[in-house]
Amino acid sequence: MNQFNFHRCDAALRDFVADNLTAFAVIEADAGNPDKPLRHAAVALTITDVGLGPDLPGLVNPESWSPEPALILTRRSQKLRSHPGQWALPGGRIDPGETPVQAALREMSEEVGIALAEDRVLGTLDDFVTRSGYVMTPVVIWGGPDLLTQANPDEVASVHRIPIREFTRSDAPRLTPASTSAAPVLRMPVGSDHIAAPTAAILYQFREVCLLNRDTRVAHFEQPEFAWR
Repeated sequence: MNQFNFHRCDAALRDFVADNLTAFAVIEADAGNPDKPLRHAAVALTITDVGLGPDLPGLVNPESWSPEPALILTRRSQKLRSHPGQWALPGGRIDPGETPVQAALREMSEEVGIALAEDRVLGTLDDFVTRSGYVMTPVVIWGGPDLLTQANPDEVASVHRIPIREFTRSDAPRLTPASTSAAPVLRMPVGSDHIAAPTAAILYQFREVCLLNRDTRVAHFEQPEFAWR
């Protein structure tokens, strides 16, 4: 399949994404140097509907509800010590005794007020190692239509339901040369804005694997230096 043809957040989309993830061979990252092990985190890619719109420059914010499928993203609070104000997927560090799936569901509940059970999980994508010292496990979750969100002001400045079609734009991804790596920096356009790796790399693999049924890897892409901290 070379084109994303789903226009509603419905069972057909859920089954299509689940089948693609089932067929995808996930690559897990190692723990890094034993003297300085990587910290493990999980992020939630939650599929829902656009609802009242993403409220972003360059995107139409409809006055009425839209059934178009979307992903939930956030802008991190300016009060946070790490990556304030940046685009993010709901997520965070995995607590002792937790699995990545459990951590992604917990963080989604804590950050945006969506509490879902493990049977809503459709699968996972490749681990992504960040320049800031984390192994991020992306967990794809079926939120379904009509989800209500409630931003936690201690962590989240705003919640956005980004239409999935934004990630299938012909100008995505955007690749720029990096002075720190042979691989380019990857960004994903959203409206008139853009999202940078590592979040952008995860979104790009979600597009390729879940929406376009392509076996695409993203671990090699570089991250802009502001994301290293």
